[in-house]
Amino acid sequence: MSGIEGKVVAITGASSGIGEAAALLLAERGARLVLGARRSERLAALVARIEEAGGAAVQIRTDVTRRDDLHALVALAGERFGRLDVLVSNAGVGTISPLDDLRVEEWDHMVDVNVKGVLHGIAAALPVFRAQGTGHFVTTASTAAFRVVPAMAVYAGTKFAVRAICEGLRQEAGDSLRVTIVSPGVTATDFAEASSNSRVRAEITKMRDDLAIPPDAIARAIAFAIEQPATVDVNEIVVRPTAQR
Repeated sequence: MSGIEGKVVAITGASSGIGEAAALLLAERGARLVLGARRSERLAALVARIEEAGGAAVQIRTDVTRRDDLHALVALAGERFGRLDVLVSNAGVGTISPLDDLRVEEWDHMVDVNVKGVLHGIAAALPVFRAQGTGHFVTTASTAAFRVVPAMAVYAGTKFAVRAICEGLRQEAGDSLRVTIVSPGVTATDFAEASSNSRVRAEITKMRDDLAIPPDAIARAIAFAIEQPATVDVNEIVVRPTAQR
């Protein structure tokens, strides 16, 4: 048996990209999955794909900006599988643009999804993990949590915040909970499409087309952290293309 087989893993942002890749890989390795995202039809197709391959998965529409949605995701894990072993907080948005654009609503949305969404997941899962005496938080950050570049000030700010929150959580977690941050570099997802600035969108798209690694590279990093023995806490993993500066 692997260190993943039989574990109950909830994933936000599971309908595409890194979340979808993680769901498929973890299901292949025997995890039982609780999948959340806003796009219910894509979740349904993913669940069907996992079940057809002999895996176990359930879905629930999840908007991480809504606290009740995260509580419902965690509750579904308990109802269907009797517990929750891992929460993968993967939902995120990158509506990047120069500060001079003053796209304040987009700034607010990034804070709501990227920062508050992680906090909502912690608030939902932490009491369950404490009651069980075990649990694992895995959070997708970004290499933008280490390096700020033009047009990414607010996005990077949200990812710096995620690293700070998760480090604080790690220090408070004690000896029974695990906390992991996985920071992807340029990855072949639809990240670029979120930008409403056409110049920035074109630049990010070109960088993705030139450099990007596949989402399953990040999925393998997530799986690596999860499969470690209970006494081993892999705190941070950075995965970037070899060509990325």
